[in-house]
Amino acid sequence: MNAIPIDLAVEDELSDAVLRRLIAVVRRDFAIGRTHRNNGFGYLKRTIPGWNDAAKGIPMMVLTDLDQHKCPAGMLDDWLPNGRHPNLLFRVAVREVEAWLLADRKGLAGFLQCSPGALPEAPESLADPKAALIDAARRSRSRQLRDDIVPRRGSTAKIGRGYNAVLTVFVRESWAVAEAAGRAPSLARAVARLETFRPVWLGT
Repeated sequence: MNAIPIDLAVEDELSDAVLRRLIAVVRRDFAIGRTHRNNGFGYLKRTIPGWNDAAKGIPMMVLTDLDQHKCPAGMLDDWLPNGRHPNLLFRVAVREVEAWLLADRKGLAGFLQCSPGALPEAPESLADPKAALIDAARRSRSRQLRDDIVPRRGSTAKIGRGYNAVLTVFVRESWAVAEAAGRAPSLARAVARLETFRPVWLGT
């Protein structure tokens, strides 16, 4: 069977790693081409009409955070009021992609070297999953992990200097997608959509 080409569009390095891991676990018949990314959802909202049009020729998968939107469906209607091409896989992490990482409670606790009790039971119910992850990292037995993930005292930064790099390692090497999908409904929906996706090619 020929591999199905697919391009990605994401907010940042961590989301890129999450999509690649998700595809590797769920759909090994995909061949990832280009990844388009820039910091923040503003970039994706601005460029998604182009990705929607490009999906006519090559499937596109877009991952963004829900943030303060009420629901993923409303976000999609806002971003693509004229409709979505069937080859555009538009997935929304509720409320941030960090919730999907937190949902692998056992795996992330082991990686962070902290108690599983430091991680929330229902991460998608949190208003700020990123803050919850950083709070868990503060309890890490590893000083290096604390230094990488937690912002320095007195800093105006929201994350530590090594935040994305360190968590990308977790995603690539340890993140258990099936385990996480059991605690993160928006991740479970992304898995189900990937499993059933069949591209629509021009001329067919």
